[in-house]
Amino acid sequence: MNELIEKNINVESMIYEVRGKQVMLDSDLARLYQCANGTKSINLAVKRHINRFPERYMFQLTEHELSILRFQVETANINNKSRTFPYVFTEQGVAMLATILKTSVAEEISIKIMDAFVAMRKNISTNLLEQKYINNQVMKNTENIKLLQASFSKFEEKRKEKQMKSILMSRFLMPIPKL
Repeated sequence: MNELIEKNINVESMIYEVRGKQVMLDSDLARLYQCANGTKSINLAVKRHINRFPERYMFQLTEHELSILRFQVETANINNKSRTFPYVFTEQGVAMLATILKTSVAEEISIKIMDAFVAMRKNISTNLLEQKYINNQVMKNTENIKLLQASFSKFEEKRKEKQMKSILMSRFLMPIPKL
């Protein structure tokens, strides 16, 4: 059995966000699929079937995107000596790649990768729901705080009015000194 599967490698940690899409690096995929020639095997397979890989499935990183990715993810499997920028594959691109790669572990790894993408979507969805709930609570609390502040202001005004009335009343009811 595949040693990467046996090690229970965390595929989710190999999924990055670039251009607002969740993607995987060609080098990570080559490692997972145990391609004999690394990314070269993946790139050749893609070139042979380029019509299956529109830009929404696979694209090449720009220099800027690569530098951001290197900065954000220290553990990214990015070859610093490469003369070309790495390719990244979206979930659909990974699925398509699995159909053209012929390695002994392609099916098992593809299932793990698809499960990882599903788990990431679920986490994002859960986080969005939690964020929406928190935002609603904040809005509700903000409204309640404003109502409380208004009530306290009215209470304070009434207290001051009452205090002024008592001061005025005490002056009017003050005994007049006899001469």
